[in-house]
Amino acid sequence: MSKISIIMELWDFLKIRKKWWLAPILIFLVLLGGLLVVTKGSALAPFIYAIF
Repeated sequence: MSKISIIMELWDFLKIRKKWWLAPILIFLVLLGGLLVVTKGSALAPFIYAIF
């Protein structure tokens, strides 16, 4: 399965089942994951990890 098909399947699930309250949670998790990936090797990493 490609990443695009997983995203489209998730979008269809949200649309058909009317689970729109899941969208902000998923967006937050994606942004948090992106933040951790971006700061993994930077000087900001100790400050980001201290928040959690």
